[in-house]
Amino acid sequence: MLRWLIGGGREPQGLAEKSSVQTIGEEQIQNPYTELLVLKGHQDIVRFLVQIDDCRFASAGDDGIIFLWNAQTGEKLYELHGHTHKITAIAPFSSSDVTEEKADLIITASADRTVIVWDCTSGRQVQKVSCFHSTVKCLTVLQRLNVWLSGGSDLCVWNRKLDLLCKTSHLTDAGISALVELPKNCVAAAVGKELIIFRLSATNHESEGWNIVEVKRLVDHQDNISSLVSVNDLTFVTGSHVGELIVWDALDWTKQASECNFWDSSVHPDVQPEIKLSQSPHETSVQHLTSDKECVFAAVGKGIYVYNLQMKRVIACQRAAHDSSVLHIEKLSNRQLISCSEDGSVRIWELREKQQLPAEPVPTGVFNMWGFGRANKQANQAAKKMQENTPVYSLELVGDLIGHSSAVQMFLYFGELGLATCSADHLIILWKDGERESSLRSLTLFKKLAQNGDLQLRL
Repeated sequence: MLRWLIGGGREPQGLAEKSSVQTIGEEQIQNPYTELLVLKGHQDIVRFLVQIDDCRFASAGDDGIIFLWNAQTGEKLYELHGHTHKITAIAPFSSSDVTEEKADLIITASADRTVIVWDCTSGRQVQKVSCFHSTVKCLTVLQRLNVWLSGGSDLCVWNRKLDLLCKTSHLTDAGISALVELPKNCVAAAVGKELIIFRLSATNHESEGWNIVEVKRLVDHQDNISSLVSVNDLTFVTGSHVGELIVWDALDWTKQASECNFWDSSVHPDVQPEIKLSQSPHETSVQHLTSDKECVFAAVGKGIYVYNLQMKRVIACQRAAHDSSVLHIEKLSNRQLISCSEDGSVRIWELREKQQLPAEPVPTGVFNMWGFGRANKQANQAAKKMQENTPVYSLELVGDLIGHSSAVQMFLYFGELGLATCSADHLIILWKDGERESSLRSLTLFKKLAQNGDLQLRL
């Protein structure tokens, strides 16, 4: 596996050698990230990255500090202090108030039971709230309504100035672990094994009064819900700690489909089976879900799975995509995926359609041996037709980014500006396209030479 560092640096100490899940060419032709830039500042685990605009992002973690960075240069823009404990949630919130200039804001929640709104342009603290009875575990912005939600032991609705508009009664001590926006001013909240649907409504046209009402409880999951993702205005998906994936109708909240056999090799025959006495919940937990409207991409244990919503089945998977649990996964605009793991690695995958093989005859017993049985012939033809009409995909490893010395918590994709990753090693790494960066440096050098030449001619 290749390892790239800028400026003749050494490999991070403590980086353990990993057994290769899949070997690829040493040149890694399809992997553009041949340069990396290490951003230092955090003093503890960096758990969160959030994009502010096309070239700025924020990072936060267990040291309670928020940093704002330039994704192009790696420059540290601001260091925001205000929390006294670890950050538990972060969300961007662009102001849409017509009476004021547009402002790029972020909201952060902490284990110190406070929530702070920050101005990303000035780096100043806009507002702080300290009235929470428990830690806020999730934040969701409803941009259309110009409000945001905080989830903990209660679900609270706030405006941009941090005025509390309304809240639910105390739910459970465990509280809300995840939120997702639904159509018709509704949200779905994960509370343990339950999925609770709430509806928001303004009591008058001035939106000074708000109500939040529980409208339904869904109890289909067998274990705590660990991940939520909205697919479109009609569909959302949930995943649990025991590997259940459920597809829901976003309008009437009925169960549309489910998958709970991610670890079963008989369900996914293209995958090499593993010999194990048992499966622990840690190995089957759905850590993260993302979607491209057509498929749902699930990080399940050490593997990644592609679930097609129309076919209602897994169409591709890598059961051993990493050596440890996959913590985050994203689908790019092309046919590529990126995943990161507790093992410290970041990997690039390509979804490829396999070449179809001729359909094998269906075993039909002794009559078929002697050529008898018209029904058997029809069964053969039906099986062949089904196989020909069902595309078969595979996930191929095309790039391996090794730079962190501990668990990579998540990442942000900035297109041509590259990839930002954060880790338990306290570092943030900007992964850059080596050819693009080299061209930019050459262009800058040529401009300087041209300017110097023009200056000499004038003299």
